[in-house]
Amino acid sequence: MVGSDRPDGIENITGLVLAGGLGRRMGGVAKGLQVFKGRPLLACVLERLQPQVGTLLINANQALPEHGRFGCPVVRDADADFAGPLAGMLAGLRACGSDWLLSVPCDSPFLPLDLGERLAAALVSSGAELAFPSCAGQAEPVFCLMHRRLADSAAEFLARGGRRLQQWQAAQNHVAVAFDQPGDPQAFLNINSLRELQAWQDHA
Repeated sequence: MVGSDRPDGIENITGLVLAGGLGRRMGGVAKGLQVFKGRPLLACVLERLQPQVGTLLINANQALPEHGRFGCPVVRDADADFAGPLAGMLAGLRACGSDWLLSVPCDSPFLPLDLGERLAAALVSSGAELAFPSCAGQAEPVFCLMHRRLADSAAEFLARGGRRLQQWQAAQNHVAVAFDQPGDPQAFLNINSLRELQAWQDHA
């Protein structure tokens, strides 16, 4: 990778918060709009992601006016069949004005503050086009830094009926980055239900 193909500055990275799911385990409500520590989950995620990127996007497929109030452009999946996180990533890849896209889920309010830095460093050293964290041997594929040239590959995979994000990632020039000491043991926590949301309200 040379020139602008190197993710060596936040100005060349667009952040994407994935909020395009149906929220089935949250009772069908928009996850990112649920209140956590007095603010919407989405606001917590944006606060931690914003210093790591040059610009921000939100992927959402419902409650569009509400998601638009966070001051970021909102991008929708190309299709209305809720095809999962890869469809949201594709929307971000097609909309971003930078060479690199850093995606995170809307229900991870403790995401690492050095996520983008560590993934970018791994991409520069490896020459890969896509990086995601691995924590205690567990891949965290939705937290993903990828080059926008992967949009065509993602679109083709989805057009063939593919849905599994990790299957698509495995077919790319990728690198898994060890985050065995992420600072916060809950750094990659996903809050999936209203019960979990209530349980984590008192986490420091």
